[in-house]
Amino acid sequence: MRRIWLTSAVGFIVMVLSPAASSQEMFRLNGYVVTFPSYLTTNSTIASLFGSAHEQFVDVSRLRLRPSLMMWENGYFMLEYEVNAAYSTSSSIYQNQSVNNPRQIADLSWTVVEGSRWNIIHFIDRLYFRQSTAIGDFTVGRQRISWGTGRVWNPTDLFNPLNPTSFSKIEKDGVDALLAKFVLGNFSDLSLVFNAKENFRENNFGFRFRSNVKGFDFSAMSGVFDKRIIVGADFAGSIFDAGVRGEGIYSTSEQYPATNFVSLILGTDNQFTDKLYALAEYHFNGRGKTAGLYDFQGLLKGEILNVGRHYVVAQVAYLVHPLVSVSMAATRNLDDESGFTALTAVYSSSDETSLSIGGQNFYGEPFTEYWYYPSSVYLKFDFYF
Repeated sequence: MRRIWLTSAVGFIVMVLSPAASSQEMFRLNGYVVTFPSYLTTNSTIASLFGSAHEQFVDVSRLRLRPSLMMWENGYFMLEYEVNAAYSTSSSIYQNQSVNNPRQIADLSWTVVEGSRWNIIHFIDRLYFRQSTAIGDFTVGRQRISWGTGRVWNPTDLFNPLNPTSFSKIEKDGVDALLAKFVLGNFSDLSLVFNAKENFRENNFGFRFRSNVKGFDFSAMSGVFDKRIIVGADFAGSIFDAGVRGEGIYSTSEQYPATNFVSLILGTDNQFTDKLYALAEYHFNGRGKTAGLYDFQGLLKGEILNVGRHYVVAQVAYLVHPLVSVSMAATRNLDDESGFTALTAVYSSSDETSLSIGGQNFYGEPFTEYWYYPSSVYLKFDFYF
């Protein structure tokens, strides 16, 4: 399977670089460059445990290329290739890229440098063909499938949602899948997904029906993911001037019924003025545990995003100037009262470039969830082309 993916990628690159492709305006190339120089402070216990310095400088840089090739009417190939480089002044527990992604059947990442301070990898994060027809869109390959309505947490997004604590991650990981999205009418569609696994009996598959009723978008989904039966739904709409949204799932296992759980979010946001925006979101993580029984091993493996059960986040963003915006967010684990605050200021010098400065401060009693994370101050520069 890895050879098939690699052959497809090489073939695609040859096609897009060929004179025939470049001479016809069927080939497009865009992407971005971003860098995150950061100063991190880790509590002394964690630093000692992982052999890392209490204070360290870390720089993460990314180059992402996104070529696309139109093959014929409404049919095109898409490739997204990324190079990641990370440097730290001392041995770091930072991971440049997740490994053993359960939604990817082929490993299309390659390590260039792997050391105590330098880490450079490159990988293919998207490689798919999409054909649009009168009845819908059909996509095969490594793609991004994004379900749910939550702004911070997404229980119904079963394809690698982002960790709310991450400021350096930009793209959600791609999933190796077949996706058929059928248009059923205005504001209505049905998505069918098949995600292959190495063991055919462990394949993931599901569906999602989406529609709109009286100004409210809603969807229902179900399927089998990681040998568990999932049933869920989400909605999004507005009440007066405020947006409201929610989503949730029920996950059950015939083999391990004691592990059944419910996970949900409820949120609201409002654009109070043309400059002031705010949101709040509550998350109940039925897969989590009470303090003292946290599954940190599952967190380190990337199997879960949070270890507790009750969370809340509040965020405020303000447009100081047409080119300058500031935002502040606070996230809290209501079970153990640990959490973190984040402050960011962004200067957009043009449509293609921006410069940000920000910081995250984690707090909590020893061995609570957010006590483990390092606080940071960082710069972020990105350039899109």
